[in-house]
Amino acid sequence: MSDLLPSDGGYRVLARKYRPANFDSLIGQEAMVRTLGNAIARGALAHAWLLTGVRGVGKTSTARIIAKALNCIGPDGQGGPTISPCGECDPCQAIAAGRHIDVVEMDAASNTGVDDVREIIEAVRYAAVSARFKIYIIDEVHMLSKNAFNALLKTLEEPPAHVKFIFATTEVQKVPITVLSRCQRFDLRRIPQEKLVEHFGRVAAAEKAEVDAEALELVARAAEGSVRDGLSILDQAISHGHGAVTAQAVRDMLGLSDRGRVRELMGLLLAGDARGTLENLRAQYDLGVNPDMVMQELLELTHTVTRAKVAGGGDATLAEADRASVRDWAERLAFPALHRLWQLLLKGLAEVQSAPLPIQAAEMALLRVVHASSLPDPSDLVRRLTQQGGDDAPREEAPAREPEPELRMAAAPPPTPAPVPLRPEAPAPETVAMPASFAALVELFDGQREPLLAQILHDRARLVRYAPPLLELNLAGSRPDVAQQLMRCLQLWTGERWTVTLTDKDGEPTLLEIEQAAMAAERQAVLDDPAVRKLMSVFPEAELIDYGVDPEAAAAAGTDEDMRSA
Repeated sequence: MSDLLPSDGGYRVLARKYRPANFDSLIGQEAMVRTLGNAIARGALAHAWLLTGVRGVGKTSTARIIAKALNCIGPDGQGGPTISPCGECDPCQAIAAGRHIDVVEMDAASNTGVDDVREIIEAVRYAAVSARFKIYIIDEVHMLSKNAFNALLKTLEEPPAHVKFIFATTEVQKVPITVLSRCQRFDLRRIPQEKLVEHFGRVAAAEKAEVDAEALELVARAAEGSVRDGLSILDQAISHGHGAVTAQAVRDMLGLSDRGRVRELMGLLLAGDARGTLENLRAQYDLGVNPDMVMQELLELTHTVTRAKVAGGGDATLAEADRASVRDWAERLAFPALHRLWQLLLKGLAEVQSAPLPIQAAEMALLRVVHASSLPDPSDLVRRLTQQGGDDAPREEAPAREPEPELRMAAAPPPTPAPVPLRPEAPAPETVAMPASFAALVELFDGQREPLLAQILHDRARLVRYAPPLLELNLAGSRPDVAQQLMRCLQLWTGERWTVTLTDKDGEPTLLEIEQAAMAAERQAVLDDPAVRKLMSVFPEAELIDYGVDPEAAAAAGTDEDMRSA
């Protein structure tokens, strides 16, 4: 255990023990290191740098490394500024220990006023005592007051040649633009998960701790791109496991031990089991799990399923049972259902976080998801309403269409038939009659399981000429390949070669505009009806929300007194 104890006999946490001492040990910031190295080699040093990024990516460590790089004199005392400070000379060791008189670190969160900045302004006039440059490192610089920023501007723009400023902040949007324009800015990126895994593996080996690969993946994932956060978690995990860290131990430590219950809860939601959903949530709540954590884990699981549906594969940080469920849900759930589930859970999380009783808000949010599982697909519902609201002329019935998979997932649902591909490799099973009108052509696309093209034709297409197999449309703003897609589909379905031309000529109103105009005319006709006018005169503040036209009832409307009594 002696290697874990520094010279002062106290334990140093891993985040401090393995803080980068030079640019070679700074991971994930290659672009910044290259820029600084070139600037130092050319002698083109800025007078102020601004380091931005989320917590734990190395802003303060980078500031200290820059200070060492500018003031390093080498082991022989004859060196100059270098991208690779030696770490052995007096300036390097003093800066690393935080005791160099010419490198001043200030926390803007504790020193926010004009008086604190005035001390800097007064001190910059004097030359460095023993270093090449006098360097001021101001952490969380966005915390300075407006007056403090204004007092610093002149000195920041034209500091003496021996003075350098290094600012660090996690909220760059709060730094005045007048300050930003006077600094050379470096955005430190989140560290990729794979690099964190490698780094934590090296740290674990140096600490002589046995950490399995899945546990390292979990720690890196929980770190969210922050080296410091990840090292703190790893430090805790090593202590938790007495030097041997397993994935299950990390899950226990992070509150992820009952992933099985979350998986079970997701299954209950998708099956529309309201009672089972509430019992599962209450069981987790009784064990001390916060309701907002349950909502977050459900959101994370929904995101994982959606990614698996898009890209395939599995998440290595999940147990095998979780991976099997994710694969199953990714195969069975359609994208609209996943998107609705995400939106419902996201709204529920916001309600839980702001509710006075989070458990009640969580229960209501999950019941809303259960209720949504029994609702039809919105696009299918709109399609049905559109068909019901069409003209009364007889028309050929479109082939029956399988509904989109709903949010509910049965235990063993039948396989969902695949939609007809846009570029089919097999011949069409049967040709259809040539559409008699443009509206019939749009219905053909809808019936042949091409809802996207059907919606484009219905909502945005202005008909210029319809003479099958010739079609000329005004489709402003559409992709150039829409015409090719339309021709392929029409040739496949009708057996004839079509010519579809997109033009900027003025065309007829879109089918959507025609339907909206018809609905507006019908509504106005209802408002103009004598019976409705009489009702409006009796109730002047009334508003027509919905209506159903019954000619016989309208003709038999009573007197004003009858209406008042009604």
